[in-house]
Amino acid sequence: MAALQAAGDPDRAKKSARFFKTGPGEYGEGDVFIGVSVPDQRKLARQFRGIGRDEVVRLLAGEVHEHRLTALVLAGWEFAHAAGAERRAWVDMYLEQVRAGRVNNWDLVDSSAEQILGEWLVGQDYSPLLELAAQEDLWRRRVGIIGTFAFTRRGDAQPLLAVAPLVIGDRRDLIQKAYGWMLREAGKRCGAEMLLDYLDGHAAAMGRTALSYATEHLDPATRAEYRARR
Repeated sequence: MAALQAAGDPDRAKKSARFFKTGPGEYGEGDVFIGVSVPDQRKLARQFRGIGRDEVVRLLAGEVHEHRLTALVLAGWEFAHAAGAERRAWVDMYLEQVRAGRVNNWDLVDSSAEQILGEWLVGQDYSPLLELAAQEDLWRRRVGIIGTFAFTRRGDAQPLLAVAPLVIGDRRDLIQKAYGWMLREAGKRCGAEMLLDYLDGHAAAMGRTALSYATEHLDPATRAEYRARR
């Protein structure tokens, strides 16, 4: 996409490559950045609404990170404004791209898992989230976790509580953060009692990062009590 290339900044690209851990052995190894800010990507995405799934898939197949994020922003918009079979087609496309390893960094997951897959599953069988969360692949598992946010926003913590046993033992930082973040949001949106009940039964088994994220908004004394259980 020429417009994205034109908006790139080499200095920003270098900073983004460091921030998203693209070095050997890091979670974003090999990812390529051209240095386009997220606000600029979203602005450009608005200009290209309606480009269709084939073009979105082409962008997702590329090596440039900003191309993939812009494609997912477009996919989310198209899904939200589609109906019937067309809406389902966007979900199928998204799942194909997740399984193909093209939704492969935390910002890509967090910009699409809830907005596309989670929203589609609200009011339906949410087992696709469990299937993804059960996989060892970092990004598929994170999609399964973050996808539950569509339910949590509506006051339904059940999908998250069903995903939690599948990820509680995963000590990878990006899983810990996603799991703890979703628990914290569930406490805010589904009631503090729900979060405290969960922590009463599971705090001792949680990783430190997940527990820290989950308890962030509790009062200092309660937060300290749960963190001491580790």
